[in-house]
Amino acid sequence: MTAALPRADVAPVAPAKRRRHAPGWLAVVPLLVFTAIAFGLPAFAVLDGAFTATDPATGATSYTTGNLTTSLQGPYLTALLGSVKLSAVSAALGSLLGLPLAQAVVGSRSRALREAVLTASGVLANFGGVPLAFAFVATLGNAGVLTVHLGLKDSGWDLYSFWGLVLVYLYFLVPLMVLTITPALEGLRSQWREAALNTGATGAQYWRHVALPVLAPSLLGGLVLLFGSAFAAYATAAAMVGSAVPLVTLQIADALSGNVLVGQENVALALSLDMVLVAGLVMAVYLPLQRRSARWLDA
Repeated sequence: MTAALPRADVAPVAPAKRRRHAPGWLAVVPLLVFTAIAFGLPAFAVLDGAFTATDPATGATSYTTGNLTTSLQGPYLTALLGSVKLSAVSAALGSLLGLPLAQAVVGSRSRALREAVLTASGVLANFGGVPLAFAFVATLGNAGVLTVHLGLKDSGWDLYSFWGLVLVYLYFLVPLMVLTITPALEGLRSQWREAALNTGATGAQYWRHVALPVLAPSLLGGLVLLFGSAFAAYATAAAMVGSAVPLVTLQIADALSGNVLVGQENVALALSLDMVLVAGLVMAVYLPLQRRSARWLDA
């Protein structure tokens, strides 16, 4: 008897699988290369410079932790704490104002209103920098239109202060919160509210015992996202308050340009590393909250 020959269409199975998966890996290579160049090299430069000290006499370099120690002392520490305080207050107020606004949009029966608010939020969330500072200076500055007509200066109003900067930050943080929390609000099941009302619960009890516990991870995630956005903001504060409000981003700019002391570039890199560490802690809190929120709302 002759042995049965293998089928011709069985042998190429393994090579076909390899050929099918190969383009997927190749498609990721440009992204990995871009990430390594755009993010990896700057991160390495910041890390290396933060631990490098240069002798002004000889120009010799050595590794040290002195830059990090300096960045956590004196005016640098004050600026870092000022940025954390400003970001925390702005994020908290942005969350408190953004949640009811987003709920009003989600609960509205007007589709045009919903699309208009979400579109405007997308634009305003990315509106910042010098144009935003100029708009507020022209409106609420010392000689601003509303300041003059409403007599705000006589009542002690000062735009170029901590609370003035908080007000400016809310201009883009509240729309950002609307964009962040709207998908979570849309994920609330109408059956949950109906079941709560049918069992005798009031609207306030529904929000306290059902909606808010489900939304808590998304709310905290939005709060963290707003904190990170405010913490990294630079151009608006630089154009509006200058050095009147101590902020770490302004200290980094002054150290790099030598406005205060010459040769503090590595201290500026250490301050940047401090910001990266704070941002890393923020993301470490944000990502688990997002995953937990997704499990609740997708269930």
